[in-house]
Amino acid sequence: MELEQLIRVARGDMLADLVLTNCRLVNVYSGEIAETQVAIAGNRIAGIGPGYRSKETLDLSGRYLCPGFINAHVHVESSMVTPIEYARAVVPRGTTTAVSDPHEIANVCGLAGIHYMLDAAQHAPMTILANASSCVPATHMSTGGARLAAEDLIALRDDPRIIGLAEMMNFPGVVMAIPDVLAKVKAFAGRPIDGHAPGLSGQQLNAYVAAGIGSDHECISVPEAREKLGLGMYLLIREGTTAHNLAGLLPAVSPSNARRCCFCTDDRHPADLLDEGDVDVLVRGAIAGGLDPITAIRMATLNTAEWFRLWDRGGIAPGKRADMIAFRDLNDLRAELVFVGGRLVARNQAMLVEQEPVSVDESAVRNTVRVDWDTVSLQVAAGNATSHMRVIGAIGDQVITEHLIMEPTLCGGEAVADPGRDLLKMAVIERHHGAGKVGLGFVKGIGLQRGAIATTVGHDHHNLIVIGADDVSMLTAAKAVARIGGGEAVAVGEELLQTLALPIAGLMSDRPLEEVRTLQNTMLTKAAELGCPLHDPFMTISFLALEVIPSLKLTDQGLVDVDQFELVDLWVGGR
Repeated sequence: MELEQLIRVARGDMLADLVLTNCRLVNVYSGEIAETQVAIAGNRIAGIGPGYRSKETLDLSGRYLCPGFINAHVHVESSMVTPIEYARAVVPRGTTTAVSDPHEIANVCGLAGIHYMLDAAQHAPMTILANASSCVPATHMSTGGARLAAEDLIALRDDPRIIGLAEMMNFPGVVMAIPDVLAKVKAFAGRPIDGHAPGLSGQQLNAYVAAGIGSDHECISVPEAREKLGLGMYLLIREGTTAHNLAGLLPAVSPSNARRCCFCTDDRHPADLLDEGDVDVLVRGAIAGGLDPITAIRMATLNTAEWFRLWDRGGIAPGKRADMIAFRDLNDLRAELVFVGGRLVARNQAMLVEQEPVSVDESAVRNTVRVDWDTVSLQVAAGNATSHMRVIGAIGDQVITEHLIMEPTLCGGEAVADPGRDLLKMAVIERHHGAGKVGLGFVKGIGLQRGAIATTVGHDHHNLIVIGADDVSMLTAAKAVARIGGGEAVAVGEELLQTLALPIAGLMSDRPLEEVRTLQNTMLTKAAELGCPLHDPFMTISFLALEVIPSLKLTDQGLVDVDQFELVDLWVGGR
């Protein structure tokens, strides 16, 4: 709609397209709730108050009306479906805008992957914006499918769908002023730059913030959150499939700092999106945890809009986008009606609009699994080091891990898995270039009693990860994943129990969301039958390879001591 027409509607001289009557407006600007009506012209809010005439009227019957939710940080790829299918899951829950970081697919396919995600998102029934992926690869201690330098990211700056720089995971590079890292930061100076600095504190944190980093979604403790808030950062409180930080961080939110707090999901799998929700999970959880409902809604809307300078949304006011949610219970917010750009698109958590068939070029994001199996060996020689080895300690509901020192179980001169001690073998197999690199180690906390599970979703390099109780099962699962072009597999011995194909970059399915969810549920059931007690072991193991989150991780290049930010030997006293 032309500005002149919007103004005519706003002053009452022209019919509105739609007027919502009998609503209780949640005003995130004033902190008040008012019984009023809202006039909509095109995709904008024209006016608030009585007296507007319209082509159509919708009586909200006393429902509350608040702005559409904005997800402050999400990897759409972790939904395991395309952007359109992701939108089908989250829009009925009230998420109308998402600030995405496409670095998962960028680490596999580079700029071609980012362009694919941007193009596919154009057809989604919501706004999916993106930040330019800052760490491709995340570090020099893993092998990814692509490498993006500052000049590559500069090429994205003029795209209106790119709003800033995505999570700067290489915080040591920022703090140490490494030139190629700072070149990326400088390229986006004056724009939002998201952070990723778990545990960073003191003078190093000061240096990180001084570089222009303005937010963080990796806080895991109240003192850490308060320190970062005190230095002017936005706190993005996360509730994902693996990382559950809402309950732990909610005490950090106070009346004096709540305007600097936002909500994000980071990584959520299909079952959690469909069964629990998206940003609405955080809003309900925050309210249940004692936060004022209007404050919780503001954290999901206005705060996020202001951090990312999305001045056209985040509140219900004249001139803003008509992205809104109608609901009945202020203390248990569940979307009943969802409007996107003034159009009613979902009712009672179901989409009302049919998605028209779209065609997006996928040629650059398929056939991405390349492994030379003749070079792959899973044997771990005991060597002449010591009787102790480093072991990754998986922690439930967290992406951080422990750095354990344990005695190995030896057999025939090799270190082997020992399910009786919850000690499993782990391999990360380079799958982008067929280079034959294999990182080997052990992990405690996964709980498999037999068999193996494998996946090509391995943050952030997305090499092929396999964990198992024996080498035969591990190879069966790993080879199956490669055959299907990427995805997940569960196996016992030479028997393949189940697979889930993710042919788009080895990260996403081309199938409908509900179908992917059903297949994934079968995968989880099979893993549970093998003894795994985790809510979602595939999401958990995908973070065991992320070498920028403490404390011990495994990449195709070997074990990484994240606290020291260096590769270390499996054997204590080795190398």
